[in-house]
Amino acid sequence: MEIPEMTDGLVGLLGLTFDEASGDRVVIRWKVRPELHQPAGILHGGVYCTVVETVGSVGGTLWLGDRGSVVGVSNQTDFLRAVREGELVAVGTPVHRGRSQQLWQVEITDAEGRLVSRGQVRLQNLTRD
Repeated sequence: MEIPEMTDGLVGLLGLTFDEASGDRVVIRWKVRPELHQPAGILHGGVYCTVVETVGSVGGTLWLGDRGSVVGVSNQTDFLRAVREGELVAVGTPVHRGRSQQLWQVEITDAEGRLVSRGQVRLQNLTRD
């Protein structure tokens, strides 16, 4: 398992930390902080969507390996519980990995293990062939 070194861009701004990363499972954690809130004082839904996309893209890329790269073509994320503070953990696993596309599901839980968001991202495999 090689954990990606991703500290620039949006991943760095959100403060995402990779605990595990492989073509079969990706685990990311981060702290909810005020600058990630929407106007009502809860974590912005765009953060959840970004995490879902990041988890799936990293896992999909690692699975595809040197055959190419992936790009997201669909991201569907549900927000189940409002979060104002604390640490969240996202765990992503593949649902389908085919020749041309992949589908990854991601569950995001709080420190008490409660499901706060769930999503899936469909990826297009961009192979070198």
